[in-house]
Amino acid sequence: MKIGITANPGKPDALAIAERACARLEGRAEVVVSDEDPRLAPDRPHGPLSELAPDVLIAVGGDGTFLFALGRSEAPLLPINAGTVGVLAEVDGRSTAALDGAMDRLLSGRYFLEGRMKLAGQIGRHALPDAANEFVVHSTPVGKMGLFEIAVDGTVAGHIRADGVIVATPTGSTGYSLSSLGPVVDPALDALVLTTIAPFRLEPRSVVVDPLHTVRLKSIEEGRRALVIVDGQGEFPLADGEGVTIYRSPRRATFVRFGSRFIERLSGKRILPWSDGPDEAGPRADLPSPP
Repeated sequence: MKIGITANPGKPDALAIAERACARLEGRAEVVVSDEDPRLAPDRPHGPLSELAPDVLIAVGGDGTFLFALGRSEAPLLPINAGTVGVLAEVDGRSTAALDGAMDRLLSGRYFLEGRMKLAGQIGRHALPDAANEFVVHSTPVGKMGLFEIAVDGTVAGHIRADGVIVATPTGSTGYSLSSLGPVVDPALDALVLTTIAPFRLEPRSVVVDPLHTVRLKSIEEGRRALVIVDGQGEFPLADGEGVTIYRSPRRATFVRFGSRFIERLSGKRILPWSDGPDEAGPRADLPSPP
């Protein structure tokens, strides 16, 4: 089995966790390492993440690290958390028992693959990188509202004055879309989540639509340009009158899972609309409020 490993050099714990994973795999698998951090396993073969071609790619970091890896490799991804929130993570890398157990299960084949929807986009005839989380169209300069046109399947659906518009996957519904008051959508579903960022009007900010639709966004205010941002990383400017077309990608993000479920991964992260325990639930409805 060929296993690739990448770690976020900006996360203090990521390098140590990745080194422990390498040690656990010693003599049991072929290990190749991405060249983002030359300090990681210097005695092993290194190369660009896009050229490793492993059977499984282990990424150690936070959600940004996992999105970075998904954007550069089509290998099934085992996300190991060394960050803070880690909504996409399957393993808590700071637990030695959990990390060792994950490596053992990986080598013995005791895991399953979870496929999730990705988004494709294009500006004119120029294809953009796929997004596992979202495409964001934001006015420039930042801090000034734009006027955006939203078209669905070639028909103009409406206009909105806002800082920007997000088109997210269900995976991305717990990211930037959520911070803009979008809904939490189970990633087992395929859907397009359209959420406006800081809109001038206070009506509901999100619409969830069938994934077979095609969405086109563009800034229509003269002299006010916009920027397309893919998964919080790649940035692509839009010229005056130019739009971006977004649709379900034929490619999917693939995760290695050991059995934990979506709701369980969100528990304790203050994302779900209910409390994690009775101590956070507030006073019971059948009891009088304290004076």
